[in-house]
Amino acid sequence: MAEHLLEKGYEVHGIVRRVAIEDPEHRLGRIQHLQGRVNLHAAAMESYASLHNIIEQVRPDECYHLAAQSFVAHSFDDEFSTLNTNINGTHYMLSALRRLAPQCRFYFAGSSEMFGSAEETPQTERTRFRPRSSYGISKVAGYELTRNYREAYQLHASSGILFNHESPRRGYEFVTRKITSGVAKIVTGKQSKLRLGNVSARRDWGHAREYVEAMWLMLQQEIPDDYVIATGVSHTVQEFVEAAFSDAGLDWRDHVVSDPVLFRPAEVHILQGDATKALERLGWEPKTGFADLVREMVQCDLAIEGAGARSQKA
Repeated sequence: MAEHLLEKGYEVHGIVRRVAIEDPEHRLGRIQHLQGRVNLHAAAMESYASLHNIIEQVRPDECYHLAAQSFVAHSFDDEFSTLNTNINGTHYMLSALRRLAPQCRFYFAGSSEMFGSAEETPQTERTRFRPRSSYGISKVAGYELTRNYREAYQLHASSGILFNHESPRRGYEFVTRKITSGVAKIVTGKQSKLRLGNVSARRDWGHAREYVEAMWLMLQQEIPDDYVIATGVSHTVQEFVEAAFSDAGLDWRDHVVSDPVLFRPAEVHILQGDATKALERLGWEPKTGFADLVREMVQCDLAIEGAGARSQKA
């Protein structure tokens, strides 16, 4: 998002934990190339005072609220911090903006996990939410807070209900990056097996770079609203695994081990979005296909592990 806004000539301010400011070499690796171009402020989403002070100082024109405890598996281990951080953080941000920068346009990062065990597929803006994790519950609460501030206080506040968006920058704890980094480590001999949970789960995967464009487009509209952002196509985790290993010239069946410990206590079996509204009103549609997305992530992790580009098709 920072790169996207800088390309458009924005002055960009970002909020990070204080430990990141104090140890940028280890904590800010993904934005090292933006050092000096982005103004970073230390704050905690659990602290209204710290957010209030930053908004008072910056008086932003647009606010993209992307911060959250977003690893679904961890939300089962620590429901309390997930709910506290995600719900209160959103509430604090909205409240501070209302008081200090009421003309600021606000974006809330919703999630397909809000749909949970959805009653219909694909899911649209009208599909009822049935979250299956405290993470999903916290995002539903944030969505409703955003809607309420829009309707009660006339804030230009929109929610993007984004389905899974991936890139080579994805955190290693998420299954897609776990797979592609695991493939790279297997190629280089650093590990021999990849342990995964439910490979039958289906997800709608798109490219994060394109989803950032959708976020920005929402805040350029005269009237705020909520939008599903998705490719409209779902694949199983196993299909992702097969594609990733194939791109490295390997047979996934020789390396993948199913581990019951990694299964969620409450599984979401299929998430697939319908972004028709985004196409009609924002002019947005996905461009990167599933195979190209997987290949980009695999090739990046191969390079990180020192294996270079490698493909069965090369």
